[in-house]
Amino acid sequence: MSGTGTAEAAAREAADGFRAVHGGEPAGVWAAPGRVNLIGEHTDYNDGFVMPLALPHTTRVAAARRDDGVLNVHSADVPGGTVRLHVGKQFPGGGTGGWAAYPAGVVWALREAGLLSGDSGRTAGGADLYIHSDVPTGAGLSSSAALEVSVALALNDLYGLGLDPERIALLCRRAENAFVGVPSGIMDQMASACCTAGHALHLDTRDLARRQVPFDLAAEGLRLLVVDTRVKHALGDGEYGRRRAGCEAAAEALGVRALRDVPYGELDAALARLSDPDLRPLVRHVVTENERVREVITRLDAGETRAIGPVLTAGHASLRDDFAVSCPELDLVVETAVAAGALGARMTGGGFGGSAIVLVEEAGAEEIGAAVTGAFAAAGHRTPRLFEAVPSTGARRLDG
Repeated sequence: MSGTGTAEAAAREAADGFRAVHGGEPAGVWAAPGRVNLIGEHTDYNDGFVMPLALPHTTRVAAARRDDGVLNVHSADVPGGTVRLHVGKQFPGGGTGGWAAYPAGVVWALREAGLLSGDSGRTAGGADLYIHSDVPTGAGLSSSAALEVSVALALNDLYGLGLDPERIALLCRRAENAFVGVPSGIMDQMASACCTAGHALHLDTRDLARRQVPFDLAAEGLRLLVVDTRVKHALGDGEYGRRRAGCEAAAEALGVRALRDVPYGELDAALARLSDPDLRPLVRHVVTENERVREVITRLDAGETRAIGPVLTAGHASLRDDFAVSCPELDLVVETAVAAGALGARMTGGGFGGSAIVLVEEAGAEEIGAAVTGAFAAAGHRTPRLFEAVPSTGARRLDG
């Protein structure tokens, strides 16, 4: 709804759903977007640089406060009815699983930070939540961060916690890492909380310094297409964690705090110092990917948006060959789109399935989209989902 309709309509729909499920009136409706990452993949947990932009697709939360420490969460998108939790009894490994682990993890992180008590009274942290989303799940578009940030933003307002977007992102990352058990970096939560419309977010994931970079593709006759391959990725299945552990081992072997500290000009020397050949391609990807982020920023600042296309494609080759997180469907998107005239393309997100982005001239968008769809049909793959990535607003309250 939010991806294709108005914020007002999305807020009304969420409020109506709240009334039907919980009875009474919600205190408000909050939303947080999914994201695509323009460039800078698997660099965030290496203290590197990323450049995401928020999608118009959001997770909406209609919420009302409870003063008894009970959290009733209901998702319009997941069968099974309302899940009833107690704020004071949520802890990692405590048995809350599935989609409900994300809101449970958020209240746990807020409680651990001393912001909610979990007991009865003024800081109980309880709430009735009605959640509805149009962020595709399992597509590498950060549906989990959108859920976390929207819940955190709602609780922030309900309880007057006074958290700024950066603190919300950090608490939500803690929820995902320590409670849900996914060893992700900070990019997804920062993108959902901090992006602005018409811009990409240039983020230094070490100190969280950020800059909103103008990214108005329509004004230049360009479009950024998202191709959801419908191959579901699962970052908690171990492969993501193994890549991260390998990067940490490489940094330790090289005597640096993180791979971000390996200069691009000294990459060959750093690779030669690594005795474990399995670590070399991981290092090569991270160091060159940080350089690709720098190049994209340079091109955009110079008004050379079309010139970022080959940088995107080179990033995909690195993710495919060095980091080994692509899949045949993602490779097919990139190969077909570039052959059909796209300026550039690459997988986006953690990989192992999910989505790709394709930078195209507006006049050729339909032809290139049709070429990708046709290639999937010829290969016997499921029909991909295609839509335009329009740089959109970060987390906000919808109804006031």
